[in-house]
Amino acid sequence: MSRKNNRNNSGILPESVLEQFKWEVAEELGLSSKIKTQGWENMTSRECGHVGGRIGGSMVKTMIRRAKESLNSTTSL
Repeated sequence: MSRKNNRNNSGILPESVLEQFKWEVAEELGLSSKIKTQGWENMTSRECGHVGGRIGGSMVKTMIRRAKESLNSTTSL
């Protein structure tokens, strides 16, 4: 049985942004169709680890880049 993670991301990023990144990584890894049919709760620990590892690695750089771009676009208005 899996435990639900009740930690809050402290408002750093909206939950929708994190969810979008999870799906982008899952798509890159070829897992999105399996997730859509079986759900996250039925994915193996290894599969979820691949997604989480990618988010924790290169995807953080992407999130930072997007956040900077977003800040630049709002401050240049």
